[in-house]
Amino acid sequence: MRQVALVTGGGRGIGEVIARALARKGMRVAVVARTVSDIERVAAAIREEGGQALSVVCDVTRPDAIAAAVAEVQRAFGPITVLVNNAGAADSHKFLGHPDALWHRMIDANLNSVYYVTKAVVPMMVEARWGRIINIASIASKIGGKYVVAYTASKHGVLGLTRALAVELVAYNITVNAICPGYVDTPMTDRAITNIAARTRMSEVEVRATLEKLSLQNRLITPEEVAHVALMLVDDEARGITGQAINVDGGAVMF
Repeated sequence: MRQVALVTGGGRGIGEVIARALARKGMRVAVVARTVSDIERVAAAIREEGGQALSVVCDVTRPDAIAAAVAEVQRAFGPITVLVNNAGAADSHKFLGHPDALWHRMIDANLNSVYYVTKAVVPMMVEARWGRIINIASIASKIGGKYVVAYTASKHGVLGLTRALAVELVAYNITVNAICPGYVDTPMTDRAITNIAARTRMSEVEVRATLEKLSLQNRLITPEEVAHVALMLVDDEARGITGQAINVDGGAVMF
């Protein structure tokens, strides 16, 4: 049976690269995000490479929208057996005077979305008695950092959810893992660099260099490196890997 993958946040950055990699592996891929132009571009690129892709507009913080999106994918491609929870956001603020709205936005975008989408998809995997769930977390799932209280809390939550689901779903041959990248060379990191530069006396070049130095390899991670781990996790030979949080960070965090 040809696998069906759903990738949230699939319109750019890490999500785009993973979606295209899964399609090259022979999967039917649903590219899910809020921006129509982004997901249509990625789906078109997959089809140009000979793959099968569906672009689905969805706000993954809304359970009603998720239910409609999942139903659309199932009608078009069949039951979803591979889920990549990649959608997320990264905003920062010092804790003193921290806006409550920012807290709720980070929890919604990074944690609630993973819960809602997984809840909608898992029944299909249980019925198939096979599935792969990959949550794109962060090294912020394991360590703290200045000015990212809400982001860090949300990503710690993703790791806890990953581990709990791995225990609960193991009986159905479903593996659940997290990939924890460091700073990745994506538009999201570019926005973070601009934001940091605006709040400090550093130039964007200096900010980028500072982020690069967080890695032992003195560089940003590429989206392709994250996709490589995702591809490994969907293989049947990776069935013994579940409940894990795999760092892709150039040695920044060693646990």
